[in-house]
Amino acid sequence: MLLVPFYEHPAHHPTAWTTLVRAADRLHSVVLNPDNGPGTAPDERFAEVAGRLKDAGVPVLGYADTDYGRRPHAAVVQDLLRHRDWYGVDGAFLDQAAADGELLPHYRRLAVAARAAGARTLVFNHGVHPHPGFAELADLLVTFEGPWDAYRDVEVPEWTAAHPAQQFCHLVYAVPPGDAAQAAAALAAERHAGVHCAVPGAGAHPWGALPHALEASE
Repeated sequence: MLLVPFYEHPAHHPTAWTTLVRAADRLHSVVLNPDNGPGTAPDERFAEVAGRLKDAGVPVLGYADTDYGRRPHAAVVQDLLRHRDWYGVDGAFLDQAAADGELLPHYRRLAVAARAAGARTLVFNHGVHPHPGFAELADLLVTFEGPWDAYRDVEVPEWTAAHPAQQFCHLVYAVPPGDAAQAAAALAAERHAGVHCAVPGAGAHPWGALPHALEASE
C-alpha cells in the first residue's frame, strides 16, 4: 500500500491529483499539506481534492509539523483542528516526530488530541526507527525517510517484529526509475514495512512528485 505525501497545489497539478483519486484502491492514505500545515485561511482547491479522495475511500491526513517535540502542543493541535474544519480530513500526519523515549508523554498528549479532533488514522513521521513505545500511540510509524542511496543500508531493529508490517512505513526519495523503483518496494516488504512510497523527486522538495508506482497512469 502507498502512503503519498504529495505537496503540490491542485491548481498547478490537477492531473496528478486526479491520478491519486483514480488509484484509490492502491492507497493507504494521502497527506494534505497546503502550506507547511493547513495555512492561515481555507483553500477551496485543497478542500475539493480532499473531498474527492474521501469519496473514493482514501483516508486524508492533515499535515502538522511537531519540530521533534519542540513545537508547542497548542500550535500542533490548532493545525489539526484547522485541517478538520477547513478540509474535512479524517487523519493526521505528524511530521518531524521525535524518536527519543523521553518525549513519549508529549506525543501521547498529541495522539489523544488528534483522536479527539477526529483522526481515525494517525501517522508519526520519525524518519528513523524510534523508541518502541511510540508503536502504542499511532496507527502507522514512518521509520525511514531519506534518499535511495541511504535506504539500501537500513537496518531494522528486532522490536519491530512484535508488530504487524502494516504499522510501519518507509518513504524513499531520489529513486531512479526502472529496477530501482521495483527494488524499493521489495525492500520495504523485506524490512517489515507494509506501507511505502518511492518517488523520483530529490533535493529540498522531494515530495512534489508522484510515486513511481503511479507515474505510468498519470
